[in-house]
Amino acid sequence: SLPAASGLAEMGAHWIHGPSPGNPVFCLASRYGLLGPEAAREENQQVEAGGHPPMPSVTYGSSGKVLSPKAVREARDLFYALLASTRAFQGSKEPPWPSVGQYVRAEIARTVPTMAEGQEDARRLQLAVLAACLKLECCISGTHSMDLVALEPFGEYVSLPGLDCTFPGGYSSLAERLLSELPEGTVLLNKAVRTIQWQGSFREEGDDARVFPVRVECEDGDVFLADHVIVTVPLGFLKEHHQEFFQPPLPERKAQAIRHLGFGTNNKIFLEFEQPFWEPEQQLLEVVWEDESPLEEPSTDLEANWFKKLIGFVVLQPPEQHGHVLCGFIAGKESEHMETLSDAEVLGAMTHVLRTMTGNPSLPAPRSVLRSRWHSAPYTRGSYSYVAVGSSGDDIDVLAQPLPEDPRDPRPLQLLFAGEATHRTFYSTTHGALLSGWREAERLNQLFQAPVPA
Repeated sequence: SLPAASGLAEMGAHWIHGPSPGNPVFCLASRYGLLGPEAAREENQQVEAGGHPPMPSVTYGSSGKVLSPKAVREARDLFYALLASTRAFQGSKEPPWPSVGQYVRAEIARTVPTMAEGQEDARRLQLAVLAACLKLECCISGTHSMDLVALEPFGEYVSLPGLDCTFPGGYSSLAERLLSELPEGTVLLNKAVRTIQWQGSFREEGDDARVFPVRVECEDGDVFLADHVIVTVPLGFLKEHHQEFFQPPLPERKAQAIRHLGFGTNNKIFLEFEQPFWEPEQQLLEVVWEDESPLEEPSTDLEANWFKKLIGFVVLQPPEQHGHVLCGFIAGKESEHMETLSDAEVLGAMTHVLRTMTGNPSLPAPRSVLRSRWHSAPYTRGSYSYVAVGSSGDDIDVLAQPLPEDPRDPRPLQLLFAGEATHRTFYSTTHGALLSGWREAERLNQLFQAPVPA
């Protein structure tokens, strides 16, 4: 086995999606020299991946064999063609279906005809791969099912060009770099907020103390008075707590946007092996359950089948740095169920999946498991947002609107909102989050630079 690796595992954000000049995360990472030599190459910035990294991959079937790359590629090409065709419904008054999932399934039923004699196996395999494609799409959208993702606004999401890349020193290397430019003690950590009171008149102690409209109370009892607060908590936290978190409660329009937008869970399961069972050039090991079809109702027995929602594993590169580590991705209710299991149960299920897929019943079990639990985490309650059936991109803009609503209010911009769920075209990404923060900072800059009325 390898010497002790640095053992870096990203529990949160993994890639820079679309590392090219239009991506501010990429630009900062480049400027700070935080990327590997490959990532910054010109050619890499030109790749049009459409948000799906084209990695060298191998696809295992549940029969214990590697599936035909040609069959897998054809099914996947069909799937991405269908997904691309959803863009036609942007702005449409009457989309044919409410959700991406229903539309894609109806198109599959229409375009994957019952094959001629002797072709049943090929059709069954095609449907199984399409079912796997839908699960991957659930991970990308951070949702339980594509039936929850609204069809009409789906095309508003923008993917940037560039071959997705990672941070050799971890995503936190970027945050640390930004933090190092701030004065010591500017950022207080482990300082959870209990409530934000706004529209108030709060005074500090002392005679000449001025009055502040906002009072932030922390769970440890500390209090901060402010003119402006930028709220960047995840939408999952807002869904659960917005009523008691803000006093007075948010206006109904804002509360409704919080309720209607989608927020789901995408988790990672890291498996560390003594020795790799995969080839060195393989970067992605995909799993396909060959009896599944998008045209049949999926099993609802989470207990027995949760692990079938797993889309496969990314091989962490390079092994000199990480050891022999696979990172599995799983979304939705199955992923939330996984959070309730013990490490031993998760490790057992993953060993079962890998033994089934490789057809090797004596494949050594991983020596350790590590996983994210984004749904259980009290301040996130999931991973990131999507535009759900019953909501639209307008809800994202409503969520982003500062309060109080009246722009002529003598005390404007008391509450500002940022975070991935407030960016209409880049929601669910770190670059969307970063841009939303800059947007709100700029709003305050504009306010402070405004000429004083005579």
